[in-house]
Amino acid sequence: MEEDAIAQEAALLLDRIVRQGRAFGVHVILGSQTLGGSYSLAKATLGQMGVRIALQCSEADSYLILSDDNAAARLLSRPGEAIYNDMSGMVEGNNPFQIVWISDEIQERLLTRVRDRARAEGWQADEPMTVFEGNVPADVRNNSLLRNRIEAPAAPGDGAGTVAWVGEANAIKGPTEVRFRNQGGANLLVVGQQKEAALGVVMASIVGLAAAHPSRSARFLILDGSPPELGFGARLAELARAIPQDVQLVEYARVPAVVEELDAEVKARAEGGGKSGPPVYLFLYDLQRFRKLRQSDEFEYSSGSEEKISPAKALANILAEGPARGVHSIVWCDSVNNLNRTFTRKTMKEFEMRILFQMSPTDSAELIDAPQAAKLGLHRGLLYLEQEGTLETFRPYGLPESAWLDEVKLALAGRKLGQAKG
Repeated sequence: MEEDAIAQEAALLLDRIVRQGRAFGVHVILGSQTLGGSYSLAKATLGQMGVRIALQCSEADSYLILSDDNAAARLLSRPGEAIYNDMSGMVEGNNPFQIVWISDEIQERLLTRVRDRARAEGWQADEPMTVFEGNVPADVRNNSLLRNRIEAPAAPGDGAGTVAWVGEANAIKGPTEVRFRNQGGANLLVVGQQKEAALGVVMASIVGLAAAHPSRSARFLILDGSPPELGFGARLAELARAIPQDVQLVEYARVPAVVEELDAEVKARAEGGGKSGPPVYLFLYDLQRFRKLRQSDEFEYSSGSEEKISPAKALANILAEGPARGVHSIVWCDSVNNLNRTFTRKTMKEFEMRILFQMSPTDSAELIDAPQAAKLGLHRGLLYLEQEGTLETFRPYGLPESAWLDEVKLALAGRKLGQAKG
């Protein structure tokens, strides 16, 4: 929709497919309400479309769809009446016809017959169908990689780090992923005011990470700051019951104590030779509501080396020292202003993986040195990976259904029994 580098590249690729694809059995079917306006196809590309169908439209659109001297589509009046032209829009190629009307019932019956025939003939696609639905959240059920991981008889061995999937890419590729390696900066920061999208990312990440480890071998600490009236706490409790890991839903009053305990564990691992213990994943949902985790506006002077540090400093130490020792953090905050109240500029550097939702160009530039997040719109996210220096637009996962969580619970429980028998 914008005359930028992406639009130019897309137009070039489409023109190449139209010109050369038919020689390799690749055909293109284009549909549009109008070809007028500034956002349209190049005339050179349209010139390669040999077959054209025009319904009733204006004279200007008829010239664009058919040819510069063919205004026949303007004269159509009956609903469903159209012109079929297989001579690249020339007037002598006009063939008026009536479009077939297929009711929903007939359509469903025909599609069922096609599906049954395909099954009977043993037909199976080499790759799953790619359907882009930009106006709805992504469905975690469509993630074949996550499904295979959940249904696997044993937890996968992933030497390169543990992968969590957060949504579907706006491209013909696999689902959008983040990888938690045991190295500094391997924390995920999610920023934006889309509460449900953030919770969908968090829940999908928890399921993917839980399925990546053998049962009872990883810890999940979930600090939920969302208001009770939203009901998000109940969804997280439902998720906790579905995965066979040590999951703690931390009450608001216990947050400072839990953060300090985890900080002590990180320090103990460091003093023990730097070896990483069992993986620990800390989830902070609705960071702005945890006031006790905010950095102090005043300078603090320690009167003794054994003085107890504040929860804010403990969290900063977890973010800085935890990833190298198997302790990773996933944090969601609604705005950059609230984020700056909790984390210093130095602490912000500990998030090398960042997900942005729609926000102002200024806030986007502060987080990823680019204003792209200002153009995202609804049901869109932007994944920034500092180590690779990449930006990826994707559709975040929506909230998983309770029925799917029940399926996850049964599958992971079966895997646990399978391991015990082995």
